[in-house]
Amino acid sequence: MGFFDFVTDAGKKLFGDDEAPAASADAIEKEVAALGLDGDVKVEVNGDTVKIAGAAPTQEAREKLILAAGNVLGIGKVEEEITVETSEPQATFHRVEKGDTLWAVAEKAYGNGSKYQAIFEANKPMLSHPDKIYPGQVLRIPAL
Repeated sequence: MGFFDFVTDAGKKLFGDDEAPAASADAIEKEVAALGLDGDVKVEVNGDTVKIAGAAPTQEAREKLILAAGNVLGIGKVEEEITVETSEPQATFHRVEKGDTLWAVAEKAYGNGSKYQAIFEANKPMLSHPDKIYPGQVLRIPAL
């Protein structure tokens, strides 16, 4: 079981207006499905905490499920109990700070900013473009 912290007032709005209601388990499950993430998981929401339990085919899918749920406006914590069918090395997570770029994050993580594409690819489909990151967002940083 793992606990992951996110920034409550940063994240994707699952509803169209500025006064969006709190994220529901149904809305998060729809977001995960819309992103095409694999896994047989159950989602529960209690206040700003999401609990995800179930199974994922890979460590990468597990981590993306955590990020897809946590990078939602109004979510501050993700508690997960996701088993993994295929064991892989765990990625690290990085919280984007004001002024960060994927190049700067890659420089910090790998010592080489030109490896930013590895971070971009590791965060698809949550990221649609390398320039579309925001402060408070949590990214997956895979081991190279």
